[in-house]
Amino acid sequence: MKNFLIIMTLVAVVSDYLLHPFYPQFFEARFGVTDPEWVGYYFAAICFMVMIAFPFWAYVSKKIAELNILVYTQCIAGILALYCYWTTSYINFWIISLVMVLFKGSYLLVYPYILKIITKKEHPDTIGLLSVVVHLGGILGAVIGGLTVDLIDASYIFLIMALGDFIQMAMSGYLLKSKKYDTSITKEIKDKVVVNNKMIPKGFILKIGITTLLLYASAFITRPFFSSYWEYISVYESKLVSGAVYALPGFVALLVLWWDFKRKETKLKGIAIPLCIGVIGLLGQGISIPVVVAISRVIYGWAVFRAIVRFDILLFEFSTPETYATDYSKVHFFQNFGVLISSLLVGVLVDQYGLKIPFTFACIGFAVTLGLYIILFKINFKKPVLKPHKI
Repeated sequence: MKNFLIIMTLVAVVSDYLLHPFYPQFFEARFGVTDPEWVGYYFAAICFMVMIAFPFWAYVSKKIAELNILVYTQCIAGILALYCYWTTSYINFWIISLVMVLFKGSYLLVYPYILKIITKKEHPDTIGLLSVVVHLGGILGAVIGGLTVDLIDASYIFLIMALGDFIQMAMSGYLLKSKKYDTSITKEIKDKVVVNNKMIPKGFILKIGITTLLLYASAFITRPFFSSYWEYISVYESKLVSGAVYALPGFVALLVLWWDFKRKETKLKGIAIPLCIGVIGLLGQGISIPVVVAISRVIYGWAVFRAIVRFDILLFEFSTPETYATDYSKVHFFQNFGVLISSLLVGVLVDQYGLKIPFTFACIGFAVTLGLYIILFKINFKKPVLKPHKI
């Protein structure tokens, strides 16, 4: 069932990322909106909806099983995506698309659900795989979105989004009805453990939340206008090429996961080195030479993948199966708050200082994240005491 859920996550991420690199071009072509500030405001609005959506669905999942939630929410999201394709009103698009994001955000429940049906020992590899799925989804989403914008029309992206939502709805329904899978099992009984709460680091969720808030804010601020920046500095005006360069960090993540698998690498290692290397990758992207930018995105992709995966492993190391969804939703709230801040800033910054300024702010953000990480995590966490639970 784990593999089936991972495929479902991939479908969700592809559907979610189709328009991410091309919002500036979409708003200009569809509604004649060229002000970069409004693109930033729209990204901020999306982030706000995700911020409230995931904790809400995590709370609902305490009463209703995750897959039952997804059947209905993805159906509604698909219908709203169809409306976004149809409407020509800028105001209606804002309202309906944001409500769509609220329902679409329920797919994030799949991540902690997968970790509940596997053992703690499997977590590092599975978290790495899920992170790659997100990157791969970003790659496919960017490529499919670029082809759609280039060859057809940006509006058709919402038809593909709707298809993705309906596929998730069907997959969730299949899992619930199939006799092959037992969706009532949320963890293996033989591995059920009792955690000594006194050994859990005090405030670990808040520490991880604040640190990753800065990390996600710094990583995201370079995204909304990257394709516009690339088209400005290079001779390639193709949206497909822009999408491919935008997705380079995703390709790097795939290679890193393959390399780790080949070497049987243990992924819970230091985070400081990836953050330092991330600064180098961001500095290189600010140099307006296409080859340097492309190479720097490769370096940056390695650093971001390492940092994000290791923070996730750290979170689930000290969480428990019963609180995976709520703990992850709390950290996810902080991360999306960071993205929200970046979204509010990026449009204004680009409007005032040009397309290179996001990389400067991202470098500063990574440096501050490194300092905060050293301060908050300078004392190593003690591993929680896990005692066998008698059934």
